[in-house]
Amino acid sequence: MNLPRIIQGGMGVAISDWRLAKAVSQLGQLGVVTGTGVNRVMASRLTDGDLAGHVRRALANFPLPEPVQAIIDRYYTPGGKAPDAPYKTPAAYSIRPPKFLDQLTAIANYVEVFLAKEGHGGVVGINLLEKVQMPNLASLYGAMLSGVDVVLMGAGIPTQIAGVLDKLANHEPVSYRIDVVGAAAEDDYRIHFNPEEIFPGIAKLMGQLKRPKFLPIISSVVLAKALIKRSEGSVDGFVIEGPTAGGHNAPPRGGGVFNEKGEPVYGDKDVVDLEQMKKIGLPFWLAGGYGSPQQFQAAIASGAAGIQVGTAFAFCEESGMEAGLKKRTFRKVLDEEAEVFTSPVVSPTGFPFKVAQVEGTLSDPKVYEERHRICDLGFLRSGYKREDGTLGYRCAAEPVADYVKKGGKIEDTVGRGCLCNTLVATAGFAQRRKDGYVEVPTVTSGDELAAIGQFLRAGKTSYTAEDVINYLLGGLIKPGLVGNAGA
Repeated sequence: MNLPRIIQGGMGVAISDWRLAKAVSQLGQLGVVTGTGVNRVMASRLTDGDLAGHVRRALANFPLPEPVQAIIDRYYTPGGKAPDAPYKTPAAYSIRPPKFLDQLTAIANYVEVFLAKEGHGGVVGINLLEKVQMPNLASLYGAMLSGVDVVLMGAGIPTQIAGVLDKLANHEPVSYRIDVVGAAAEDDYRIHFNPEEIFPGIAKLMGQLKRPKFLPIISSVVLAKALIKRSEGSVDGFVIEGPTAGGHNAPPRGGGVFNEKGEPVYGDKDVVDLEQMKKIGLPFWLAGGYGSPQQFQAAIASGAAGIQVGTAFAFCEESGMEAGLKKRTFRKVLDEEAEVFTSPVVSPTGFPFKVAQVEGTLSDPKVYEERHRICDLGFLRSGYKREDGTLGYRCAAEPVADYVKKGGKIEDTVGRGCLCNTLVATAGFAQRRKDGYVEVPTVTSGDELAAIGQFLRAGKTSYTAEDVINYLLGGLIKPGLVGNAGA
């Protein structure tokens, strides 16, 4: 399998959904779905009535009918829920998840990849986060049941993933070491996933699965070398992401230096030495600030196999961003008022997180002050070791008293936001609380937000994924395939 020059960034929750990934893949590039939070997204699509029938069509192709029927029975609402009714929320993951949650998560990822790959022969990848560890085993397995071609993972050091992919291809039981605050060197906290226990008879039905290519998302040569040395299976290439990319950024290596706006300052230590990357001998794609044909050409000239682009695709017609929010953000771009702030604190992960400044979203100070502190989805919560050695869970965006009671530092709660709920809202599935409060969205974008107007054709107020790809190719280079990423 050869990989394309352009990777469409994995943006979640559900911004890079199956529609966008399919559009990009059909155009000969690597379309990528996000697996983060997709169990909540699929449940919400069913609750909204699945009016076009896409989810149910994909579910009908899943090899085992019993878990599918259980999902339908719990979430499907013919005609859709009432507008003021809340969404049913899947349980938050713990180190010992209920069987139904693993089934739901695996099947949700199966559905997303199935729909992205349906009806064409292009390549499709899935993006997951090392920071969101506990759903990853079920997510990977579900995506592999649909024949996902590539797995991309960032926001951490994913040394365990390559080996997990090897085992899941044979339906073998797998485990995943969980990062736990306060754990001692001898502690070993693991979440387990046994395909035959979750889906009895699945191995016989499906046979050996394709082992997808694995591309970790990194920010340094040191990390690339560490992954090659420490990974428990083969690494097939890298995506090198700079600090101008949207979503979570790696913390600056200098640390503790901020500009006049309060953003972390990146310096020479954060620039990746591409000559050293070439010596590693694996293909790499450059991400963050490569949204033009000139930058694309420069990436190829530097030895890269291609580029990963997120922001340009995030605002195209096929992306999963709620349509009204997309238009409001685009209006700011056209009015030359677009601004992106790299927040050092809003993410509960502690990683810098890029936030587009849009009224009515979490970036609006008044909206932020009125937000509800809550942790009911739990994708970004952390495990911590209690005094008795058992595992607890906490999130810096949850109610302050709850966080402090669990041993968290009160200063870590300042400025935090529930990205889980706000990013779900960005995709159009905002939760409505019992008191009438409706979760607000958060728009994350790379620093190139102000430049997305370049994708507009004359007389148009929106653009497509095809417009982005045609612009990026720009006649400067042939699209090509990356042969040394082959099978």
